[in-house]
Amino acid sequence: MVASPFGKEGQKMSGLRKDFLWGGATAANQCEGGYLSGGKGLGTVDVIPHGEYRKAIMKGEMHYKDLPEDAYYPSHEAIDMYGNYKEDIALFAEMGFKCYRFSFAWSRIFPTGKELEPNEEGLKFYEDFIDELLKYNIEPVVTICHFDLPLTLVEEYGSWRSRQVIDAYVRYCEAIFKRFNGKVKYWMTFNEINMLMHLPFMGAGIMFEEGDNKLQVQYQAAHNELVASALATKLAHDINPENKVGCMLAAGDYYPYSCKPEDVFAALGKDRENYFFIDVQSRGEYPNYAKKFLEHNNIQIEMGQEDEKILRENTVDFIAFSYYSSRVVSADPTVGEPKLGNAFAGIKNPHLPESEWGWQIDPLGLRITMNTLYDRYQKPLFIVENGLGAVDTLKEDGTVDDDYRIAYLEAHIKAMIEAVEEDGVDLLGYTPWGCIDLVSASTGEMKKRYGFIYVDKDNAGNGDLKRYKKKSFYWYKKIIENNGL
Repeated sequence: MVASPFGKEGQKMSGLRKDFLWGGATAANQCEGGYLSGGKGLGTVDVIPHGEYRKAIMKGEMHYKDLPEDAYYPSHEAIDMYGNYKEDIALFAEMGFKCYRFSFAWSRIFPTGKELEPNEEGLKFYEDFIDELLKYNIEPVVTICHFDLPLTLVEEYGSWRSRQVIDAYVRYCEAIFKRFNGKVKYWMTFNEINMLMHLPFMGAGIMFEEGDNKLQVQYQAAHNELVASALATKLAHDINPENKVGCMLAAGDYYPYSCKPEDVFAALGKDRENYFFIDVQSRGEYPNYAKKFLEHNNIQIEMGQEDEKILRENTVDFIAFSYYSSRVVSADPTVGEPKLGNAFAGIKNPHLPESEWGWQIDPLGLRITMNTLYDRYQKPLFIVENGLGAVDTLKEDGTVDDDYRIAYLEAHIKAMIEAVEEDGVDLLGYTPWGCIDLVSASTGEMKKRYGFIYVDKDNAGNGDLKRYKKKSFYWYKKIIENNGL
């Protein structure tokens, strides 16, 4: 095992830790493929198509059974890491990765989610995968549930609407904590748990029915996920006290559009909407602002007798988060120019450039967000997603000149280091998103590339999946060698 950043050898008064966890991040639903191989069952991502219906499905506003027969599902093959993981891990090792953040496909281990015993073939695949990482001294960092749960749990229980899914999740966690005990130490319970409020089906398998009170459904599902997360944290610590369990949110501070107090208060409200989940996971109880919100909106959360105790006694060890951009909000809906971007709606920031997909580029915003999170929770942070989605051109000689990606990452790494050196933020590691090209979660595209490694595949699924090293591959290798200096 790689030495832990927790403990004496990890303490450093300035600069990044000597054992800082440099690496990269992916998710099974975006890179693994093999969607029915090895006894795997259908997962939610397997019914999210590329194209015009994608957003409606992700929002839970359209049923996947109403999709046309010729719909294309990019997750079914993705980049076939299922069949190519040894080659890919060797490339990560060549870059010098200290860790690799990835996820398990829940339905590969419990095909319907209802089984009492796991699928051995699925467990064996991940055991071989983890052993390959450890062979190169790469620390596995596992996301237990990354926008991906067995479709049967959606169809029979309504996904996280039901407490029965809590039981299924804990059964899944017990299987993986026991099987990989001593091999995996770093766990995250849910990826971007706050995405439930923005893309409910993609984030948590929630589909809305006619007459639903959407907020009631979302917050009940959120409560059930939070209880499941706390139970998983307890189980991980009971099985091995050395296990470190983190929560994970889609982060990025909201800026007020102006210094009008109304805009400042609107930004505070938007931040709270996102921090709600992490407040509970890190502090162990519902914050007062959340209680008042539920009361004002007449939302009644069904709680088990032990839920409050479970939440209070099983808080997380570290705060993991994704950061791509900051956001802007105004109390006046007629003010400002709406911007493109990801699932978080907002106003265009006139002071910032933006990517080809309208994501505003704000390196200082990363430092601001890190300070906000560390001041709020005072637990170690872990940047587990950060990166630039862009159109790359593969040249005839098999190279990709992605200087724009290098510039983006260099600026964000500089801001990250300043948050540690100048502000005293405790940071465990940094895993840029999509270290190898994969299917975009938001758009289902391949042309929206993030990786240091180019994969030959296009939006329609054409290509031979051959891997090529980009210019950023060699740049990031040097960054890791010099611990960011």
